[in-house]
Amino acid sequence: MSPTRRKSSGNWNPDWESFARFDPGWTDKAVALAMTPAISGALDPTTIELIRLALDASNTQLYAAGVRRHIRRALEAGATREQIIAVLQLVSVQGMHSMCMAAPILVEQLETLERQKGAAKKTLSKDRK
Repeated sequence: MSPTRRKSSGNWNPDWESFARFDPGWTDKAVALAMTPAISGALDPTTIELIRLALDASNTQLYAAGVRRHIRRALEAGATREQIIAVLQLVSVQGMHSMCMAAPILVEQLETLERQKGAAKKTLSKDRK
């Protein structure tokens, strides 16, 4: 895929440019792989843009330029405001997993600290006797 075709796909991220200069063959293959679902016809353009929006808006990506591009393209493909909001709401739930993972660890560490403090108090009181 030539640099002109790559950019004309509408999915070119300018941040990839420097890597494309190092290894244009690999970059072309990666871009082609990412474009396969869009050109296969298995999903309609609106669904593809909503999925891409979800990926770019996710808390592991947070890619504002991609979010902007995919919102615009989703709207152009016929997505409604409500569909886009629903996607963003679904993606926002991803952040709750941080709390679900971390809260039990906090409880575990607090309990461990309390046990250690309790053991230290018992040792201190035995030493005083």
